Amino acid sequence: MRTTTAWQGTGNSTELKRATIERRELRDDDLAVRVDYCGVCHSDLHALHGLVGKPAAGMVPGHEFTGTVTEVGSAVTDFAVGDKVAVGTIIDSCGECDMCRAGQENYCAVSRVLTYGGPDPRDETARDGNVTKGGYSREYIVRSTFAYPLPEGIDAAAAAPLMCAGITVWEPLRAAGVGPGSKVAVVGLGGVGHMGVKLAAALGADVTVLSRTADKADDARALGASGLLLTNDDAQLAEASGRFDVILDTVSAPHDLAPLLQLLALDGTLYVLGVPLPTEVPLMLLTMGRRKLSSSGTGGRRGTAEMLAFAGEHGIAADVEVLPSTRVNDALDRLERGDVRYRFVLDMADLDAPAA
Repeated sequence: MRTTTAWQGTGNSTELKRATIERRELRDDDLAVRVDYCGVCHSDLHALHGLVGKPAAGMVPGHEFTGTVTEVGSAVTDFAVGDKVAVGTIIDSCGECDMCRAGQENYCAVSRVLTYGGPDPRDETARDGNVTKGGYSREYIVRSTFAYPLPEGIDAAAAAPLMCAGITVWEPLRAAGVGPGSKVAVVGLGGVGHMGVKLAAALGADVTVLSRTADKADDARALGASGLLLTNDDAQLAEASGRFDVILDTVSAPHDLAPLLQLLALDGTLYVLGVPLPTEVPLMLLTMGRRKLSSSGTGGRRGTAEMLAFAGEHGIAADVEVLPSTRVNDALDRLERGDVRYRFVLDMADLDAPAA
């Protein structure tokens, strides 16, 4: 076994403490990655509060990070020591089921392995009740096929959220065939939502942000949206009825889906990405114009590689506030209050220093 330093949970609380954790020794197809920057995702809060079924005690969150390869397994040929890489929410799968063969390892029903909080049948440190430990740490061991070259020209800190927030919106945008002429709405201008605006606009869509407050209008336009629609203004909602081909709903708090469904055009799709729990679905509204209700769970290897290449080509990354990892608890507290524009990213370099 090898060890590294991490920020680890002690229970259903957002308070994390510095700790030494174990990592497996490298297999032939593994990389050792020095984690340089790790994004702070709202699902980390859900996990730490015990809302997603992962054991919270002993949890090390973090599933969107960039770093530097420090060691490679004997069978690895596509990475070398010193390479800059990105790692996302899935770190292994069976590779043989229908989903894996379709390039959707994120939906593998046989042995999908999550970056943190889940079992890994091939990892001796994640057996017997133990689970994978995430990127709020200085080192991560990952199967090389689930690491991705970091595109040149993109800041490593700003690229980290692409591996969750970015791919979460990229998959439905591509599934819906969004391009020039598409009308896309994005609900919620947070970590995931602002990536939805950027990527949809870069694909050529006419993008509108849906918000309860008008003070985000300037930000929405700066990110690439053509305008903002107030969801608490009945007149604006009525005028926009049937306007949008695709709606990306990134809000994680419980809310009414009915007003959003009524904004869809014929055969339009509402993608509920924030996973608000609980949620009631007004099924009758789906019948009015063959409206569709769908979702998406991050992405597989093919889609992730495609998204990173597109981001590199168009110079797209997240708008981030970078904090030293020693301020991880501040980041989690502020995220819970919604006090961030638009994604916190932890600089893990301070884990090299002795504990204070």
